[in-house]
Amino acid sequence: MTRHVARRRPALLVVPALLGLAFLLVPLLGLLVRAPWARLPEQLFSPEIGAALQLSLLCATLATLICLVLGIPLAWLLARGDLPGRGLIRALVTVPLVLPPVVGGVALLLVLGRRGVIGQYLDEWFGISLPFTTAGVVLAEAFVALPFLVISVEGALRAGDGRLEEAAATLGASRWLTFRRVTLPSILPGVIAGAVLCWARALGEFGATITFAGNFPGRTTTMPLAVYLALETEPEAAIVLSLVLLLVSVAVLALLRDRWINGAT
Repeated sequence: MTRHVARRRPALLVVPALLGLAFLLVPLLGLLVRAPWARLPEQLFSPEIGAALQLSLLCATLATLICLVLGIPLAWLLARGDLPGRGLIRALVTVPLVLPPVVGGVALLLVLGRRGVIGQYLDEWFGISLPFTTAGVVLAEAFVALPFLVISVEGALRAGDGRLEEAAATLGASRWLTFRRVTLPSILPGVIAGAVLCWARALGEFGATITFAGNFPGRTTTMPLAVYLALETEPEAAIVLSLVLLLVSVAVLALLRDRWINGAT
């Protein structure tokens, strides 16, 4: 007969755990308590906030599309490609995860600025100037968000069943056909999860954006930048924008909840 022994939680662990939980949740609750709920519709649909919302959604979506085009092949190369120095390449790909975003913005400015390593030729040959433009916002967001997609897709590729690809190759399918008809459908949940994380990270980007693209209302002022500026003049507008970003974060967690739980069990 099996006896179930109740597990006692040691107080030395429970107390700091509760303090840690409060440390994370109390500021968010404070945001909800101080929110101007009565004026929320008025603030939310004001021209300034509306422009920041529209620009943020557009730039985050475009940045995610760029990450999908570049990140899926890069993840496949890291997971399945037989190339020397793959560990070093993987480490370099994940650098933006730990790199201060402002440093990323400076790096982009030095490379793609009008006097940058590549930017000077773009400006001289094609008349293209990327800094302080909406395109600059998209590039800055893609730079910081790309590792999220690559890590998610690479993990899905490594966890996938390679025998299906081998079977397709045995039947005479080309590598491209195998990737398109076998590999990609099998890793689709990982691609979706990575794209959602990528989009959310791009939406909340601040440091690289303000450094590389600046702050020009209607052109480069995204929601995080608008929050920063509104704190000085319109605290209520800053709270409303913060609430929108908080709701987006919660929605992302809700979308990925089943994936994380299934991956942990």
